[in-house]
Amino acid sequence: MTATARLKAGRLCEKEEGMEKLKFREHDFGSKLRQQSVVNRLKEYILWQRIPSSDPASSRPPDFGPICINLDLTSACNFSCPHCVDSAILNSGTQLELEGMKRSVNVLYEKGLLAVILVGGGEPTLHRNFEKIVNYIKERKLQVGIVTNGSRLDKIADVVEHLEGKDWIRISIDAAREKTFVGLHWPRTAVTLNQILKEAKKVKERNPNVSLGYSFVIVWEGVDVNGHRLNANIGEMAECVKLASDHSFDYVSFKPCLIRLEDSKRESLLDKVDKEKEEKITEEIRVNLEKARAAAGGKTKILESVNLIAMLNGETEKIKKQPKRCHLQFFRTVVSPLGTFHCPAFRGVEKAKIADPDGYTTRSRFDRTLEVTAKSIMTFDAEAECDVVGCFYHGTNWWLEEFIRSTKGVHEISTVEDDNFFL
Repeated sequence: MTATARLKAGRLCEKEEGMEKLKFREHDFGSKLRQQSVVNRLKEYILWQRIPSSDPASSRPPDFGPICINLDLTSACNFSCPHCVDSAILNSGTQLELEGMKRSVNVLYEKGLLAVILVGGGEPTLHRNFEKIVNYIKERKLQVGIVTNGSRLDKIADVVEHLEGKDWIRISIDAAREKTFVGLHWPRTAVTLNQILKEAKKVKERNPNVSLGYSFVIVWEGVDVNGHRLNANIGEMAECVKLASDHSFDYVSFKPCLIRLEDSKRESLLDKVDKEKEEKITEEIRVNLEKARAAAGGKTKILESVNLIAMLNGETEKIKKQPKRCHLQFFRTVVSPLGTFHCPAFRGVEKAKIADPDGYTTRSRFDRTLEVTAKSIMTFDAEAECDVVGCFYHGTNWWLEEFIRSTKGVHEISTVEDDNFFL
């Protein structure tokens, strides 16, 4: 029986009633893959992975594109954040061209694309066609997330009325005090924390339906990057929640500080930090997180990243132990001016490159990129390559790995209602 035939047989056994709800489970990537609009390609992927072959990389994967892409519009940035994991590729004079982006979005839309995140490798609002590309994506009814440093919120204000309830804007602020904000971002433009907060409130007022987030990378005492000691902000967590509430933010997203290692170019969580020091850092985060929750008072939502939750649960080392195969690279990729990459944590790293920037601009290029992606899934050793990375997709990759190895039928996978396609 072929994979498709087995899938159809599985569908006959599946009941659609009583579907789980995904709402408010932002980091539950396993459930996102079980959404009604996605679950069939998840099943076909599992069946493909189960095909026995002496050369698995030569077998044709399911003819789907990613569910979600990170779309890096430009490498330009007007901040010089010392803790930026993409600092090595910033301001390289490269950006994606509008027509190429449109063609990529069209091809990927035909292949099942559901969400686009404008993030990484630079400040997206600096692209001269920022408004046009946002509007073009929304014309295709795709979900859109925008990650910005907040320096040009006027550009976002120009498009916010086109955004919908499932779309979001997240501003990388990382501070509650002006001195800390400047020390962590080194803005090369005349912008202040207070200005950003005021402009953010205006954006929210123009479209109350869009979700507005206050992003806070937690920096503890003693974090050094390239010989530079970062300004600690851990004591400002509760203050930032108060600011977020006062300026109409829907949520504050807390995540631990990551460092891009010079030797391997990989993102690392708590690299070369001994157990005693880690426990001290974790306890300090826990105390300040409780203060932040108290400050929220149930009005502003508090989000904790997957790797932060792992830290708080004493599972930092566990989250760094990945299965040999990274399955999530089939479902989400990064399209940037430097190329197309299979993982945000390896943006700009050659061994993670699956295509040039135009890898999705035509159907024939899409087919080639899909072939390379299939080979990458089979040959990229995530167990070794990601052994210092506190991976967001750790739990979902292991769930998939164990399901693929099991004797369970794909008809046993329960379905979740459509809600959030961001991976």
